[in-house]
Parts: sequence; structure tokens; C-alpha cells
Amino acid sequence: MTTSPADHIRLATKSDIPNLMQIRLSVRENILSNPAKVPESAYDPFIEQGSLWLCEQVTGKCLGFAAADLRDGSIWALFISPEAEGRGIGQSLMAQMIGDLRRAGWQQATLSTQPESRAAAFYQRNGWVAGGMTGGGEQIFIRPL
Repeated sequence: MTTSPADHIRLATKSDIPNLMQIRLSVRENILSNPAKVPESAYDPFIEQGSLWLCEQVTGKCLGFAAADLRDGSIWALFISPEAEGRGIGQSLMAQMIGDLRRAGWQQATLSTQPESRAAAFYQRNGWVAGGMTGGGEQIFIRPL
């Protein structure tokens, strides 16, 4: 599956943050659905380093977003609006983040997510390998770049 020709991937700006938060809160398996745990200010470093991407329709409706942390070689976020799932948007956004991390000099990327979740299955299908657990009970995934 691929994104629709009408879908557009671009770098996010501060004015996009409310839409990004709305998508994060709409994802069914998201344990961070409490806005206090991920405030608007949490997005700022990724906007400033140019590694927060979003996919939007030609109408401007945001369909998903993703951010890589260039400081530590990790994926900070990858969220797709429930009505936009299955269209290849996650893979397209992942490609942007992988490119960002490679350009920043990273040899591998890491991320963590809920074990045995749909997100974990997505990462495994896309070349990520389980690499242990965090102290908070999330599954760590690693991918060579």
C-alpha cells in the first residue's frame, strides 16, 4: 500500500501541534492518551531539529505524524489517525525518519512500544528486531540503518 497521490508529507511546524496531539489521543492502543504526559512543549525539540514529519491530505487534514530524535538515534513517535490506517502512511513516515537518522550519522535506530501491540507487529514487519524491555515494561526494538 502507498499513500494516495493527494497525500503530502512535510515537516511539521508549531502551528501543527494541536492536530498532532489530536491524532496521538485518537490512537486506540496509545497508553499516553493523557495530554498531561505529552504536553505541547514536548514536540518543540523535534520541530527545532527538523525531524517531525506529518502526512496530510491536500485539504490540509492531518493523517499521521512521526518524529525521530537525532540526539539519541531513537524514534520518538509514529501515530496514524485510525481512519487513515492501512494506506502505507506509517511506512512513508518511517522512511523519512530513517533518512533523518542516517543523515545524522546513526548506524542503528531504537524505539520502544507496548509489547504485543499492533504497533509492535508493524515494527517487526518493517525490519525492527526485539531487543529487550524498558524498566517501564515497554518492548525495545532495534533496526540497523
